[in-house]
Amino acid sequence: MNTPTVTSADGSRLHVEVHGPAGAPAVVLAHGWTCSTRFWDAQIRDLAADHKVIAYDQRGHGGSPAPAAGGKGYSTEALADDLEAVLAATLGPGERAVLAGHSMGGMTLMAAARRPVLRQHAAAALLCSTGPARLTAEALVVPLGPGGLRTRLTRSVLGSKAPLGPVSPVSKKILKYATMGPGSAADRVDACARIVHACPRGARYGWSQVLAGLDLEAELRELRLPVAVLVGTADRLTPPLHSRAMAAALPHCTGLVELAGMGHMTPVEAPEAVTAQIRELTLTYLGVTEQAVKEEAEA
Repeated sequence: MNTPTVTSADGSRLHVEVHGPAGAPAVVLAHGWTCSTRFWDAQIRDLAADHKVIAYDQRGHGGSPAPAAGGKGYSTEALADDLEAVLAATLGPGERAVLAGHSMGGMTLMAAARRPVLRQHAAAALLCSTGPARLTAEALVVPLGPGGLRTRLTRSVLGSKAPLGPVSPVSKKILKYATMGPGSAADRVDACARIVHACPRGARYGWSQVLAGLDLEAELRELRLPVAVLVGTADRLTPPLHSRAMAAALPHCTGLVELAGMGHMTPVEAPEAVTAQIRELTLTYLGVTEQAVKEEAEA
């Protein structure tokens, strides 16, 4: 694994990991709110055998420090800046990659849709368990019918400044209800809980405010590359209605996959399905098969 130094437009330092063989088809992974590169561990293990896999911590998460107070440190512009910086630092001239974004990572791809570096380097994309707007209005984490009260309560719950505290049976039960499917295995619930609880409180709150007012519908329509959409049918944070609307709005949607019984944390809940979608995109739009990569390595 390589860990190149990457600095964003405002000077923010980003933790970046590059796994797998140089020269292999490239994949860039952008994680979601309160997560980190560790959220993609299953995809990294599988794909790094025959892909160059680039994963990075969103600012304020994992090994990427939180932005300074003030300015646009917490904003969709900052998300786009960071993705541009990662692509510019890790991909060579003319090198293209498949980009996969989960939740806020998918919103990052939308935010960067008009950016020249993205258009230069992105061959295709996967929008995984995400949405472009009306996140608090449509979320189902509060068991009430749609309306102003549910929206306000959802905003309060997701935007709470309270510390999450240590991982416990109670906290795992709450996390599972809010973010995972009812049949999620205990070890996967535990893995998600440890990742989420490791997110600093300031970053959790700062990004919650950005997500509460998110509106990237215009940017979504500017994502003019092949895009696959994937969602769990039991996703309470970004319910399937978001994915169905995105599939209809995208200029070139390659397909919508709805995973029965899965919640919001699809890369951890259904790692094989998410990895398969990424592999299908690399095979189709980067045009390099696993066998071709092995033959090149042996030559």
